Order: sequence, then C-alpha cells, then structure tokens
Amino acid sequence: MSRNKIVVIIGAGPAGLTAAYKLLTETNDIKPIIFETDREPGGIAKTLFYKGNGIDLGGHRLFSKNNDIKELWLEFLPLNKNTDENENIMLIRKRFSEILYDRKLFDYPIKLSFKTFKNMGLKKTFKSGIDYIKSSLFKRKELTLEDFIINRFGKALYSMFFEGYTEKVWGRHPNKISKEWGEQRIKSLSLSNVILNALHLNGFHKETSLIDKFWYPKYGCGQLWNLMSDKIISLGGEIHYNCPVINIENSSDTIKTVMVNKNGNIENINCTACFSSMPIKDLLNIMCNTPSEILSISNNLPYRDYMLVGLELNNINLKDKNGNLTNDCWIYIQDERVKAGRIQIMNNWSPYLVRDKNKIFISVEYFCNENDRYWNMDDNTFINFAISEMVKIDIIEPNYVEDSTRIKVKKAYPAYFDTYTQFDEIKTYLNKFDNLYCIGRNGQHRYNNIDHSMLTAIYAVNSYINGTDKNKIWNVNSEKDYHETK
Repeated sequence: MSRNKIVVIIGAGPAGLTAAYKLLTETNDIKPIIFETDREPGGIAKTLFYKGNGIDLGGHRLFSKNNDIKELWLEFLPLNKNTDENENIMLIRKRFSEILYDRKLFDYPIKLSFKTFKNMGLKKTFKSGIDYIKSSLFKRKELTLEDFIINRFGKALYSMFFEGYTEKVWGRHPNKISKEWGEQRIKSLSLSNVILNALHLNGFHKETSLIDKFWYPKYGCGQLWNLMSDKIISLGGEIHYNCPVINIENSSDTIKTVMVNKNGNIENINCTACFSSMPIKDLLNIMCNTPSEILSISNNLPYRDYMLVGLELNNINLKDKNGNLTNDCWIYIQDERVKAGRIQIMNNWSPYLVRDKNKIFISVEYFCNENDRYWNMDDNTFINFAISEMVKIDIIEPNYVEDSTRIKVKKAYPAYFDTYTQFDEIKTYLNKFDNLYCIGRNGQHRYNNIDHSMLTAIYAVNSYINGTDKNKIWNVNSEKDYHETK
C-alpha cells in the first residue's frame, strides 16, 4: 500500500482527527499529516489532568442523533457495564444541571415541577405565565437572540434565566447578538416543548436540549481523542505536536504548500489538499494574497476566551436531601454578584476523574476576553478570587479547598456579532480554493458541538474523495431541522 498523496490537516481536535481517521480508513493512497500547535490532541474538547484529577475544558456530553457519529464513538469506546474492570469504555451518565438564580437552584432545562413553582413564588409564576401567553400571541420579529428567546419563553423567564447569563458568557447583551446563535444551540428548547416533555406528549421525539442521559468516556472526553490519535498513527498517518502552521502558499484557487515550525526548524510540506480547523482569522492571515476586504472582516470576527479554576475540596455545600453530593454535572450561575459563569462537578461526569473518592473536584468557569483584567491576573490572585466567589454564593467554605489550579483557553467560543454579519463573504472566498476544506468549530467560526465538528470532517473527506461541492460541509448545524432528522 503506497500512500503517496499528502493531505495536511491543521489541528488535532475532534474535526482534524476525524478527517485523518476517515482518510486512512476510506482510501489506500492518501497519507494525512496533522500539525497541532498544542502538546496533545483534543483541541478544546480535551481532558487535562492535575495531580490525578481530570478536568474537561467546558464539559462535553456525547450525544448525537446522527448514527454515523455514534457508531464512530463506539468503535473506540464501546458501552460496557463492567466499569471497574474495563478501561476503554463509554459510560452512560444521567444528565442533571441546575441554574443558581436568586440564591435558589432551578432545574435546567426549566421543568414544570413543584420545585420550580416553589422557588419562583406565586407572583413570578403568574407573571411568567402571562408573559408566555403574550409572546405566543404576539411574536416578535426575530432579529436578535433576545427576540429568539422571548418568543419561546416570554419576557419574564427570559429576564430571569437567560438575559444576565447570556451577557456574562458573551460580554454582550442578547439584543446585540445574532439570532443565529439560538437557531444553532437552543433551537429545540422552548417552554412549549418543556410542557410537552413534562406531559409525555412528545411521542418518540426527544428534543436535544431535553435529553436526560448522555455518553461519556470513563476518563474524560480526552480519552476518545487519545485513542483516535493512536489509531491514526498505527494506520500510517502522522501527528506532530507543538508544530504551528505559520504560512500557506497558494495560487488564486489552490493550496500548494504548508509551512510549519517544527521545534524551531521550518519545513515546507507539499500537499494535495489542506483541511483546516484553525481559527479562520488566523488561516486567512497566513495565506497568500488574501484581499484586504476579506482580511478586514476576518480580523474583526469576535471570539470569547475562557478560563477555569480547578478546586479539590474536602467538602461542598451542594447536597441532596439525604446529605449526599448533588447530582449536578453543571450549575449555571445567574448571579450578578459574581463573575463566575458555571460550575462543573467532575465527580458527576465520571467518578474515575477524581483521584480520591472521598474528595470533590470542581471546575469554576469564567468567560472573558484575552488580555482583559481577569485574564491578566497572575494564577494565585485569580484562584483566590474564584475561591472568594464560591464562598460568596455559598458553594464552599474557605477551609474546604485543599488544592487548586488555573487553565486558560484562547478562542474557545466563536461569537455571532460584529463582522460576523459579513461572514458569507469569507465563506465564498474560501470556497474558491478547490482543495481547502474548513472544518470544526473554529475552522467554520460556528459554535458547534462535538458531533457537528466531526460531521463537518466526514463530509469534507467525502467531498474531497468524490469531488462534490462543499455546501454540505458548511450546512452542518446551520439547518434548522438538523437535530430533528433522526
């Protein structure tokens, strides 16, 4: 078997790894070579370990209505009930998340339950119902994310559970964000669907935002990417870490050569195609002769950066009625007193991620902009700040903390404002290059889930092998019925 056609893949995240694996398993003459800036695979879906405790960057539930994606996951991590005896397995986890609002915990997604009505009180419950009826009868013209959510929940519930949290995540008010974010991330979530789900009137149809179980690798999401990386290498592919792509030589319609920095040594790689999952603004800046108007749009595409503080605890104030650790995977913090946006309890993602079963390991998540005042704080100062916030909202006491760490992630969330309104011009320009395929979250500047990112890679490989157009690649997760097709 001679793999004499070189395909360069930029990035070893879910999309880049999937592309390499599919090229190796579906062709005999193509050799994928992945160049990754980081020192390990997984991109922003990796699992990092600190002194034996695993932390996901943002948390990643494995759930899809696409059978090809599910089968691919199970190739590497089969479902197995003997969790203690087997290492490379997929667990089935119960989804449970809550919103901390007004110092009370509400189920998320919102449920029609006694707990919800009790926490809201009679006055807020009545107002929420009236506002929902109004929003159902008098629909807003949907231009912004605010319009999108109010049409589905009413103004009162929007103000309680969405408005402040959304602004905390994106650094912009929802009336400044495109409705497209809602169409891609919460398109199936509405109060009417919550009601149907509560009354079991959905038939066999289960909305993505309302799933109550998900798959999760035993040792964190990063376990999947480590196994896939090993398989790619065993099949004849290459993965080079700590090797940023620094330049691309291209004609008006073809990628010719990719230049990489291999530990200080500059190499030029001739390729028959290039699959890119790097941020689009970075890609266009290293390509030749990119028109100034395209560069202007791409250089102003917005991103939201991300930080987390991992805390190993000997106790926590989040307990169920029996005094045991809460079942929450995530707690969304809708509290203006603190900057923290979310808490992950890693024990509840997988108990195998916590080194000491008598301890609790949580991740306190912050959404920020690179080089803002919080980003630029030194580690100790920021960790102490995060601890003080958890104390302020009664999650912990200061003496509960036994160890801590801080992690920063650049360009974690592509955002839908500023020059994003002109994104179609970038897409049209990139599609001119017949052997360039943009895949993954940052590769398409789209807030994709893992299954979406992997699907863009699968469609890109099919397009490259069969010579078909690229529309299907770009349409992943832009089709409003994507989640409802299966």
